[in-house]
Amino acid sequence: MTVTLKQVEAFVRVADLGSFRRAADQLNTTQPNISARIAALESALGAVLMTRDAGSVRLTAKGRALLGPARHVLRGVEDMVGALGDTALVQGVLRLGVTEMIVHTWLGDFLKALKRRYPQVLVELTVDLSANLSTALFDRHLDLAFQSGPFSRAIGGMVDLGAYPMVWVAGVQIPLTPGVPLSMSELLAHPILTHARGTLPYDQLAAHVAAARHPGARLVPSSNLAACLQMVQDGFGVACLPRAMVADAVSAGRLVPLSYDWSPAPLRFAARYDAERAAAFVAEAATVAAQSAGRYGTSQDNKS
Repeated sequence: MTVTLKQVEAFVRVADLGSFRRAADQLNTTQPNISARIAALESALGAVLMTRDAGSVRLTAKGRALLGPARHVLRGVEDMVGALGDTALVQGVLRLGVTEMIVHTWLGDFLKALKRRYPQVLVELTVDLSANLSTALFDRHLDLAFQSGPFSRAIGGMVDLGAYPMVWVAGVQIPLTPGVPLSMSELLAHPILTHARGTLPYDQLAAHVAAARHPGARLVPSSNLAACLQMVQDGFGVACLPRAMVADAVSAGRLVPLSYDWSPAPLRFAARYDAERAAAFVAEAATVAAQSAGRYGTSQDNKS
């Protein structure tokens, strides 16, 4: 009986992803190759491990019994490579999902740090709303997500990435004096540019404005924070955005901070992954992310 590591890897990926095609994409090979590896493994073991039914893949009783030991084999290989202490030997693809706030703050620092630690790990990047990243994570289209809470579903791996306070800002064209406290009427005399509908900042801002019953309120949600930030700088309204995201524009004088006595709650971010299924470098990437995020957000222990 001959069982190869590629066969074991194919079996685990197909079992996790529920698809020969997705397993082939993740392992950078073709669907026929994955099918051949599974067939060879079943022949070597003398057992049917999975069945295909109307496009779906289901493990047999034997397949379910062998999935745990198969994971143990892959972990053993990771441990063997890890024992050498040379992370340059680690190869793989990290399917990473991030929100736009991360893109405009510390994503570049993270990618550089990860490249130094794992030079042969490639990153496939998805930028989306936090809720969409959660769906992709649990559907196993992503290995790791940097996203903001609250989270409706728990997951085995989670590393705190800090909290990001929100601040009010306006373009220099808007006739508002920095540091002078604003009333709601003064603030709402201008369009309020904000996060996309359904996000926590939007919901909190909409509730705050609705409670005041101000007749002139104009909320302008955007699913693209970069566009939102540019519109604020161009004088199309005021906005409440993460302080880390607007800090450079404020320092450069393109935006001015506003004084208003309410803002949405800080965005709390976390790196989330499936601790049971993820490769060891995924968990290490979450730790690298926490280090990269350190100078932008406030930690769990220091929320000031």
